[in-house]
Amino acid sequence: MKSFLSFTFLIAALFGFAGCTPSTSQLKKTIEENPDILFSVIEKHPDKFLEVVNKAAREAQARAQDKERQEEQNKREEEFKNPKKAEIQKWRAIKGNKEAPVTIVEYSDFQCPFCKRGAATMEQVLKEYGDKVRLVFKHLPLDFHPAAMPASQIFEALNNQDAKKAYKFHEIVFANQDKLKSSDNGVKWMLEQVKKIGGDVAKAKKDMKSKEVQARIDADVKEASKYGFRGTPGYLINGVSLKGAYPFPEFKKIIDRHLKK
Repeated sequence: MKSFLSFTFLIAALFGFAGCTPSTSQLKKTIEENPDILFSVIEKHPDKFLEVVNKAAREAQARAQDKERQEEQNKREEEFKNPKKAEIQKWRAIKGNKEAPVTIVEYSDFQCPFCKRGAATMEQVLKEYGDKVRLVFKHLPLDFHPAAMPASQIFEALNNQDAKKAYKFHEIVFANQDKLKSSDNGVKWMLEQVKKIGGDVAKAKKDMKSKEVQARIDADVKEASKYGFRGTPGYLINGVSLKGAYPFPEFKKIIDRHLKK
C-alpha cells in the first residue's frame, strides 16, 4: 500500500497537476478504475517517468545509507565504552611490538580477495604506527574457499616453529593467491614456500593435520561468530570492530582515538 501511494504521487507529477491537487484517494480510485491511464502516461513520457523513478530511488538509497552510517557510528561509540574482548593466548603469532598499546585482531581467509586487500592495509598500519600497534592474525576460512583451511593449518603449523616464519608465509600466500586454485588447493605449492623460508616441511606437514592446530582454527571461527563476523575480513581494534576491507583512514580514526587515551 505504501509503495502504491508513493507511485500515485509520481503519476501526479507526470500529469503535471498544479493548483488544487487531487487527493491520494482520488488518484488511487482513478488509476484503479482506469489502469490504461497509467500505461498511456508512461508511454507518452518515458524519459520523465524514468527521471522521477530514478530520483526517488537515489533519494531512498541515500536515506538508507545515512541510516546505516548512523547505526554504525552508534555501535562504534558503544564498543569504545564496552570493547569486545578477543582471547590472545601465549602461543599466538603476534606481528609487531608485543607490548603495543593497540592490538588489532584480524579474522581472515587466505583465499579471500578482500582479505588480500586487508593484509596490505595492515602492513600500512604497522609501518605507520611502529611500536604502537601489534597484529594478531586469526582464522575465518570460509566454506566456499577450499584452500583457506589448509593455508590456515600451515600458518599455525609454522607458528609452532617460528612466528616470523608464519607471517612470512602469510605475506607470500596473499601475494600469490592465484597459486591456491590448483587441484590440491595449493597445498604442494604452500609446502614448497615453507621450505623456501627455512621451515621444517616434515614437521609442518605433521602439525597441520594435528588436533591441536585444528582446535585453534575452530576456536577462531567460533570467536568470530560470537562477535558478529560472518564474512571476511573482520577486525577488532582494541575491541572496536570493523567489518570489511576498510581503507587505512578508517583504521587510523579508531587507532588515534585509542592512543589519545
